[in-house]
Amino acid sequence: MGLGVLELTPIILIVVALIVLAILFTFIPVTLWISALAAGVRVGIFTLVGMRLRRVIPSRVINPLIKAHKAGLKVTTNQLESHYLAGGHVDRVVNALIAAHRANIELTFERAAAIDLAGRNVLEAVQMSVNPKVIETPFIAGIAMDGIEVKALARITVRANIDRLVGGAGEDTVIARVGEGVVSTIGSSDSHKQVLENPDSISHTVLAKGLDAGTAFEILSIDIADVDIGKNIGAILQTDQAEADKNIAQAKAEERRAMAVAREQEMVARVQEMRAHVVEAEAEVPKALAEALRSGKMGVMDYMNYKNINADTGMRDAIGKLSKDNKDETDDKKPKK
Repeated sequence: MGLGVLELTPIILIVVALIVLAILFTFIPVTLWISALAAGVRVGIFTLVGMRLRRVIPSRVINPLIKAHKAGLKVTTNQLESHYLAGGHVDRVVNALIAAHRANIELTFERAAAIDLAGRNVLEAVQMSVNPKVIETPFIAGIAMDGIEVKALARITVRANIDRLVGGAGEDTVIARVGEGVVSTIGSSDSHKQVLENPDSISHTVLAKGLDAGTAFEILSIDIADVDIGKNIGAILQTDQAEADKNIAQAKAEERRAMAVAREQEMVARVQEMRAHVVEAEAEVPKALAEALRSGKMGVMDYMNYKNINADTGMRDAIGKLSKDNKDETDDKKPKK
């Protein structure tokens, strides 16, 4: 039995050694260390272990360091590691430095790191410095002095300004400023025909205003790609004003008509009131006659003459009404021409 334990001891030692080596290779990136040595980058084992302890992925620092060393850039491990700990994109910064070095653009690591930490794509900015970018605006509408709407489509050729990337305004500001310049240029034209004949006058006027001040770009050119005619705003405004004047006149006429109707109703009420006074006065006549008879101021023959006169008047009114009705019936029976 003792011999069996002695025979198993080498196997156990080998297994323990393999486990220790696996843990060692997992914690210490020996392969990455060998790659760095092969590339001529001197990185100590303890440096890699320190990265692990600082929760830095060694490959995110060593691989860009190897790339920078091969490109002839002087970048230290501490610089890359500090930028990684600050939340930056180490590989993107190194690629931007290499691209700037190849294009003879002066760009330091501190500047590139600051641009990257500011939230801008420093590699894209360097590429835009070498290869300018074209920004196309939507159709910008302006109204000439003759009231015709003119729509212009502009293409802005810009180049990134490395020195103003931190704190400089972006593409939206450039588009807004160009749009403002196009609208003011069209608005200052006497006629829309001038804009159609010379669309380049818009680009010259807008470009002369220095719209790239305070932005992260340098405007190289502004080209008017398309010009179109929109609505006749002046005619539309005049039509709307005429419609508004008509509505006002109609409202005033309706007000006068309502006042006339109210006046008419008032007069009808007054007529009825006057008729009521007449009826009231007529009601006093029998009382006055009775009082006259009672007081002896009027005799019986006088009263009888009064009655006869009323009877004659009533008979004449009846005969006149009958004659009028017969005449109306005769006129209705006559054939119409």
